[in-house]
Amino acid sequence: MKAIGNIHLIWRQGKGSRRISVGTIKKSAVEGIRFQYNQEGVEEAKKLGFVHYEGFPDTSKNKIYTENVIEIVGQRLMRSERPDLQDFYDFWNIDQRKKEDKFYMLAFTQGLLPTDNFEFLANFNPIDSLSFVTEITNLTEAQIPSEKVLVGDVLRYELEPNNLYDENAVKVFKKGLYLGHIKLIHCKVFHKTNKQFDLVVQGIEKNGVLKRIFVKASL
Repeated sequence: MKAIGNIHLIWRQGKGSRRISVGTIKKSAVEGIRFQYNQEGVEEAKKLGFVHYEGFPDTSKNKIYTENVIEIVGQRLMRSERPDLQDFYDFWNIDQRKKEDKFYMLAFTQGLLPTDNFEFLANFNPIDSLSFVTEITNLTEAQIPSEKVLVGDVLRYELEPNNLYDENAVKVFKKGLYLGHIKLIHCKVFHKTNKQFDLVVQGIEKNGVLKRIFVKASL
């Protein structure tokens, strides 16, 4: 079993809005890397203003993209000439032996850009020594004072299988303080194993209150 399953193309209307899976990238030895829109997600997202992902204009049910898929989405990856590249690798817990593998890099860095509302979230599998960086959601609503959480803090989590919006939901706490949930799709791997993940705060964005909390999840 490989660590990375499918990678979901996620869209949301804006910061604080709910994430929606609008497409899936699949990789196989036989068929290569291909992309297809998720119709249920597309219909939901279109009501909120979603049109399509640039490079994949046809959102119809039967359209499967098979050419240049990884080249199109790989444009979101950090350029190798950037001076802070090592810091980037360290933050996202990258195995540098795989840094030329765009599928791997997209899965582990999420293809985040400040200029749009897309991200790429991998459906990980609980292999031994799996370690990846994810993010806590719902912080916009929570308005938690910034001094409550620090880089290096150890967090705990609880599975929440009966969540209204996500059957694979995972709630995150610092001791007794509820912080939020693990991101959509990333939360699935917590439900796939009886082993306990270690959760450690990897990075924080704050401005009086906590804006973003990145955590490293490790088996």
